[in-house]
Amino acid sequence: MASYDKTIATAASLAASLMLVRGLANELLPSEVREALSDLLASLRSRLTWQHTIVIEENEGWSYNHVYGAVKAYLAAHIDNAPANISMQRLRVSSSESEAEKMVVSMEAGEEMADVYQGTEFRWCLVTREVKGDPNGNGGAREVRSYEVSFHKRHKEKALKEYLPFIVAKAKAIKDGERSLSIYMNEYSDEWNPMELQHPSTFETLAMDQKQKQSIIDDLDRFIKRKDYYRRIGKAWKRGYLLYGPPGTGKSSLIAAIANHLRFDIYDLELTGVDSNSDLRRLLVGMTNRSILVVEDIDCTIELKQREDQDEDEEHAKSNSTEKKKAEDKVTLSGLLNFVDGLWSTTGEERIIIFTTNYKERLDPALLRPGRMDMHIHMGYCTPEAFRILANNYHAIDSHATYPEIEELIKEVSVTPAEVAEVLMRNDDTDVALDDLVKLLNRKKIDAANEIKTEDKQVDEKKEGVEIKTENQQVDVKKDANEIKTESVQVEKKDDKEVVVKIDSTEEWSG
Repeated sequence: MASYDKTIATAASLAASLMLVRGLANELLPSEVREALSDLLASLRSRLTWQHTIVIEENEGWSYNHVYGAVKAYLAAHIDNAPANISMQRLRVSSSESEAEKMVVSMEAGEEMADVYQGTEFRWCLVTREVKGDPNGNGGAREVRSYEVSFHKRHKEKALKEYLPFIVAKAKAIKDGERSLSIYMNEYSDEWNPMELQHPSTFETLAMDQKQKQSIIDDLDRFIKRKDYYRRIGKAWKRGYLLYGPPGTGKSSLIAAIANHLRFDIYDLELTGVDSNSDLRRLLVGMTNRSILVVEDIDCTIELKQREDQDEDEEHAKSNSTEKKKAEDKVTLSGLLNFVDGLWSTTGEERIIIFTTNYKERLDPALLRPGRMDMHIHMGYCTPEAFRILANNYHAIDSHATYPEIEELIKEVSVTPAEVAEVLMRNDDTDVALDDLVKLLNRKKIDAANEIKTEDKQVDEKKEGVEIKTENQQVDVKKDANEIKTESVQVEKKDDKEVVVKIDSTEEWSG
């Protein structure tokens, strides 16, 4: 106890001595000397401590600090992904009105949380303090919130140039992954009308062969990571896809799966609702970044004029102001292509352009040129692998006694994934649904055989008709030849002046 009292007395004596020295220095030393001593002590103190701290306030003046929002989202995701490893005793839980069932867990003021980045520990703390308002104004006291991150001073450059940019990028990815998607439709020729996109299609549920599916996923993932690459090579950051194949093969489902995979909004462009190239340009410029432009059934949506035909029309219209105005207003192939790969293609970033058609051969070659539609994706009829995905989607099964028969039939007949899905949806009983599918495929097989027979019969009938026609032509030719020969004989007799006159059935006279 005596030792403790002695220690306290010594500390008090030292503190009193320091206070006395400080007072004497303030009275005796000039201000310049005092400032130099203060700077020296501050420098000495900074060298003795190992910890540095970065303060990130919620607001900078009247503007919201987006780095604060990024840190909040990043730490909330960190808590949500590993709640068992978080030692905080107090947490904050919130949800929005639109998504009341989704709870967001975040830090409470005064709590600390450690995060390790590339082997370096960073300790986060949420700090709140009250700031008094202007006494001469109407504003009262307000709460100021800030995140403080502490780390060893030797990691200062790493914290500023690597760790914080990593958090901002990670928070952007989290935000993009959680945001609700929209689908836009054009109306009044040059305006977009948004609606919430809730299409559930994903690459996991898409009825497509895995190899083809994976090639699309790889291409999309490579595209969104190549911003610097596109800038370096001097190309607009966009990618074009042409989806072609029979109706019902899943083109629309693939578009929705791409949107859900990338978290991109969809702009569904109806060209028949656009009056002119200028309206088309306003629509396309009005699209946001990270979006998908879709033009479905481009071969029959609108008759896009060929460039040669367009030039001829413009030459013809020069002499007629009415025709000239009509030609200028019409949506042309050039107007669309200028957005796909012309100067107007650089008016946005991270864009996907998708054209769909049932008949690829009907498309203008200008649309298929390399650099416009970068990837041509054939959406074909249902395959055994696609059937298994559909069966798992609708009935949650991986195998069944009917699978061998169904898969063999699918190889022989042409059936779309939409037709298979329709049959599987009709009945909740798996056995009944698969039995109905077997019946459908057998009917298709019979119909296909009958169609082949009918085609063969028509070919045979056509062949027989050609043969009959040929024979008739040969008979006609032979008849014509005989008639010509008879006429020649009569002419020869006439030239010899041998005239035979028939008097009756019993006598003749000649002369």
